[in-house]
Amino acid sequence: MKLKNASAAFALLGASALVLTGCAAAPEAEPTASETETSAAPTVDYLACAVSDEGSWNDKSFNESVYDGLMKAQTELGVQIAEAESNTPEDFAPNLQAMVDQGCDVTFAVGFALVADVNAAAAANPEVQFVTIDGWSEGNANLKPVSYAMNQSSYLAGYLAAAYSTTKVVGTYGGVNIPAVTDFMTGYYYGAMAYGKETGTDVKVVGWDPATPDKGDFMGDFTPNSGTSKAIAAAQLVAGADVIFPVAGFQFGAVSEAIKEAGVDAVMIGVDKDIALTSPEYASLVLTSAEKRMTNAVYDILAELSAGGAFTGDAYVGTLANGGTGLSPLYEFESKVSDEVKARLAELEAGIISGEIDPLK
Repeated sequence: MKLKNASAAFALLGASALVLTGCAAAPEAEPTASETETSAAPTVDYLACAVSDEGSWNDKSFNESVYDGLMKAQTELGVQIAEAESNTPEDFAPNLQAMVDQGCDVTFAVGFALVADVNAAAAANPEVQFVTIDGWSEGNANLKPVSYAMNQSSYLAGYLAAAYSTTKVVGTYGGVNIPAVTDFMTGYYYGAMAYGKETGTDVKVVGWDPATPDKGDFMGDFTPNSGTSKAIAAAQLVAGADVIFPVAGFQFGAVSEAIKEAGVDAVMIGVDKDIALTSPEYASLVLTSAEKRMTNAVYDILAELSAGGAFTGDAYVGTLANGGTGLSPLYEFESKVSDEVKARLAELEAGIISGEIDPLK
């Protein structure tokens, strides 16, 4: 566990998202922390804390996104921070207790794996404020859930995948079969199907069908770049998929290896972060990413609370409308996606925001 004050600030690399349509402003991309020092905001008497899921704060996924939110709040708001890394599930409860003992004003628990422990901590400490990222409250008024309508951006990703695909077979697989994972996969499925219906094209999605939710391709865990992940990606390539959407944390090394070893012209779609930006070594294979902008949620919550706002247990839900989720820029694929498809993606996004389009159908 480490306590960091506002004088140890990090600069934030603002990444302006390119517009798929080329004619309107996209939601601001997730910021990332760097080691370049910059002037920090005056320190305020507010201690923001976080407990990670298994893995380090630089996992290029959930943990890092939340940590970046803390860094941004430290730099721009002047809050102080404390954090505890969890190496195993046995660390969750003691790390949460360490934050309580530290006197944190609010503690973020990262990931659904901490749901039971953070609910227990909230119940045992009703005067302490907690936030669960991708979790839920079991009736604790002092626990704020943060969730995301990832079916929305994933619907756009599925439509784009089907439009880009030459085989008209696209794939997806998950870490484990839970709603936080299948929400991505279901949106992706229906987005791909929407392209097929609109264009009269026969589109196939391998790895997931919402009509048979007890089936599908799942790793069984979220181990980064595992052999299981690579094997699933390889099997989907054999099935004809030339766009793969791994919803299992950081699997982009595994998928890229599978693509290169298969010797096929295929690409992948990133999850959670803007993968082409944060992991440029994979940029040549990343068509886009369906971003879960946890950095923005952490910062927004801390901006309100550190300014004296009242804590509530009401859920924060990231959507296309509030910029909590969205597609990343196309980067190297900008010229490979037609203006017609880009314009249609903008129309679909507007339709989802207005409620005209249901990304779960």
